[in-house]
Amino acid sequence: MTASTNSRLRVHARRTVITAATALAAVGLLSACGGYGSKATSSTTTAPVASGSSTGGAALSASTVRIGYYANLTHATPLIGIENGQFQKDLGSTAIKTQIFNAGPAEIEALNAGAIDIAWIGPSAAITGYTQSKGASLKIIAGATTGGAELVVNPKKITSVADLKGKKIATPQLGNTQDVALLYYLQTHGFKENAESGAGDVSVLRIDNSTTPTAYASGQIDGAWVPEPTASKLVAEGAKVLIDERTLWPQGQFATTNVIVSQSFLAAHPDVVKAVLKASVDTNAWIVANPAQAKTDANAALKQLSGKALSTKVLNSAWSELAVTNDPLASTLQTEAQHAVTAGLLKQPDISGIYDLAPLNQILTAAGQSTVSADGLGQQ
Repeated sequence: MTASTNSRLRVHARRTVITAATALAAVGLLSACGGYGSKATSSTTTAPVASGSSTGGAALSASTVRIGYYANLTHATPLIGIENGQFQKDLGSTAIKTQIFNAGPAEIEALNAGAIDIAWIGPSAAITGYTQSKGASLKIIAGATTGGAELVVNPKKITSVADLKGKKIATPQLGNTQDVALLYYLQTHGFKENAESGAGDVSVLRIDNSTTPTAYASGQIDGAWVPEPTASKLVAEGAKVLIDERTLWPQGQFATTNVIVSQSFLAAHPDVVKAVLKASVDTNAWIVANPAQAKTDANAALKQLSGKALSTKVLNSAWSELAVTNDPLASTLQTEAQHAVTAGLLKQPDISGIYDLAPLNQILTAAGQSTVSADGLGQQ
């Protein structure tokens, strides 16, 4: 990874976010493919349907590309790049339709249902989507962010890991990346999730990121393992960081967000996929070069999606936890998969072939940047 890709993340969107409320009537039938375990359900937030205004540039093989991502700072690249026009510039006359999700399992459902083509997503959901389809559904084609996930708790109830016993901890969705991180941590520290029978030590509640701060303020939960800016919102409500996930990984590096593509879309429209990847690389470079503007823009984009901007305190805190990167950090993916196995959410997976980084590396080489590795798990 180059020095620039390690630079701290700062994000925004200058225009109203363009979203597409794609009908997902068939998605519910695919929920078992959405995350680790069969309980995962669709949890999609959409805004009014709209299409990106194409620039009339060079014609690509698809008239439209449908992109999914979250209203989180950990999805800074599409949040900014779609809103400031960089994605449209690189896509030329190909229109953009976007859809906003709460967590990865629902996004995998949408990809499997053919509702989206490309998505920014956490590694755990990407792993389960790939393995449950026996390697047929998707490819990881780039990295996006590292860092930006913490276990934050009520300091009046929890001051140490031992205090987690008997408490209620939230994650965004069953089988999403933060859910796996929490369940793995509990399992390896002698705790069991409180099952429906009441047996167990810690109750894990799956709550939409947008409502987690309210659940914390009302006492419904005692803490949450969540991405930014939700973690910093809880801190603003009086919570304390018990675990910064970066401390659990070598060199503090782990994949928070990667970019995936439907294999059918990649085969049919490789030029469009490459254009999206170029837009991602270009946007990351812009974020690194313009951190103050990116930070301001990120807050405006989140306001468009949630109706409320982050306070300066929350924004500064959340921003300090993240870094943009084109590198998917492939060396950490097998560990992510093993965490899900240990947590009892996944059988021993075969993730060989999950990466196709050849298009990304062509773009990086042309831009004079260092190429990235698939760590033996696919093309590079």
